[in-house]
Amino acid sequence: MIEFVQFERMIQPRIGARKLKYLMQNCELNIGRDRLFKLLRGHRLLVPTRRAYHKTTNSHHRFHCHPNLVKSGLNVTKAEQLWVADITYLPTHSGETYVSLVTDAYSRKIVGYQVDDNMKTSSVKQAFRQALRNRQSSGHLVHHSDRGIQYCSAEYQALHHRHGVTCSMTDGYDCYQNALAERINGILKNEYLISKPNDLTDAKRMVAESVAIYNQRRPHMALKYKTLDEVHRAF
Repeated sequence: MIEFVQFERMIQPRIGARKLKYLMQNCELNIGRDRLFKLLRGHRLLVPTRRAYHKTTNSHHRFHCHPNLVKSGLNVTKAEQLWVADITYLPTHSGETYVSLVTDAYSRKIVGYQVDDNMKTSSVKQAFRQALRNRQSSGHLVHHSDRGIQYCSAEYQALHHRHGVTCSMTDGYDCYQNALAERINGILKNEYLISKPNDLTDAKRMVAESVAIYNQRRPHMALKYKTLDEVHRAF
């Protein structure tokens, strides 16, 4: 069983014990939860928590901020009804990089991403454009984000108008108003991007690999341990 854990950790270095237990069961490796935790602890394979913070939001600007539709009770019942967007900081050995993400709120799948050495709107909007290109339905779609200058800008808002997407934004500085996007950022950085990239090129490669593993391989507890691709395709 340790060999199984070591193999899976080569692909998903910080995957937790509960998800490992589910994957083991799929491979007919039956072990109780308490025994698995004891086994991981004995081999120093428990994953420690890590916390870091780097401000990526500038909400002091002249652009219009849209109301918070999520807070007012938006009911999400399938994929491509609500997308959440955010920007996260990713340091490299040669400088700063930033990852812009667009995530489907129902399936938790990352549907668009962009890696760049700046947080300009022209870069951030590429994640949204990628998500729109891969969109499978033409139903009503809400895009939710914080009130950062990139999301409020006329350049970004033009994409909403062009594709008939409704804009929603947090109405304060509480990060929990965009909690899902923040959580996806944390999973990507704390479970997959655990080694510092050398440069922007290296960062782009690592993020692409991490997003693919996250979408296609990682079982999600809130989705009854299905992968995000499985849930997204099912709608």
